[in-house]
Amino acid sequence: MNAPSSPYRSGFACFVGRPNAGKSTLTNALVGTKVAITSDRPQTTRHTVRGIVHRPDAQLVLVDTPGLHKPRTLLGERLNDLVRSTWAEVDVIGFCLPADQKLGPGDKFIAKELAEIKKTPKVAIVTKTDLVDSKRLAEQLIAVHQLGEELGIEWAEIIPVSAVGDKQVELVADLITKLLPEGMPLYPDGDLTDEPEQIMVAELIREAALEGVRDELPHSLAVVVEEMLPREGRPADRPLLDIHANVYIERQSQKAIVIGAKGARLKHVGTTARKHIEALLGTPVFLDLHVKVAKDWQRDPKQLRKLGF
Repeated sequence: MNAPSSPYRSGFACFVGRPNAGKSTLTNALVGTKVAITSDRPQTTRHTVRGIVHRPDAQLVLVDTPGLHKPRTLLGERLNDLVRSTWAEVDVIGFCLPADQKLGPGDKFIAKELAEIKKTPKVAIVTKTDLVDSKRLAEQLIAVHQLGEELGIEWAEIIPVSAVGDKQVELVADLITKLLPEGMPLYPDGDLTDEPEQIMVAELIREAALEGVRDELPHSLAVVVEEMLPREGRPADRPLLDIHANVYIERQSQKAIVIGAKGARLKHVGTTARKHIEALLGTPVFLDLHVKVAKDWQRDPKQLRKLGF
């Protein structure tokens, strides 16, 4: 007699953790394609990017939130509100803690917030295990277990993972999927994200612009795609998409950093972003980038709205 097959499950999970805890990299590894921007700069994710993992037995929709942090600006406060409202709506929360860093005040700040959310199952994910030896990893797993006990959080699972080395990524998907409610698929098969293309394109440009830029720029950079239009008069087998985008910084002095000597840096940004955009959209792209100053936009509600926050 055949064993009854397990029911189909579908639902939302989000990864939380302080900035640069490996949330976006894990999202990308699970979905198998680049949907959330990754950067070695803290605080690079600003949009709730949903990656969709399709499995024979389940559909897992990943909501990637900005890192929760002590806010210093209006933008910071809005990002934190966004995180908390996301936590309240998902079926499972994955708390990412890097293996190579001792648990700090930032982790405890988040864990205390998580302890307040009683009903949602929580999974502790120890990321970046490729950066430590087994002794250090064991210490971190014990520390995470103790943190839960201290604050009254019952971890549904504690999972070590290396998204870069592709270690245990599948196991993360298995364990989170088991915690989802039974239900039908939420998105059509083949969809990988429900982010509007323009937002994803803007994020890819932003990621390219952040690469190799000195530390003073991460927050000061916003990208707005003004238009995306198929080039007229092209033969059907040789389409070209024209993308016009503005890179906004806060001060005139930052403009030179983004543009670089004789425009070399901006050119490199354009080339890198274009490759990723073409891979994402599956079509050749002409990318037109302009750098503009939007003075102190992070503190100005009107400018924040204009730039999509």
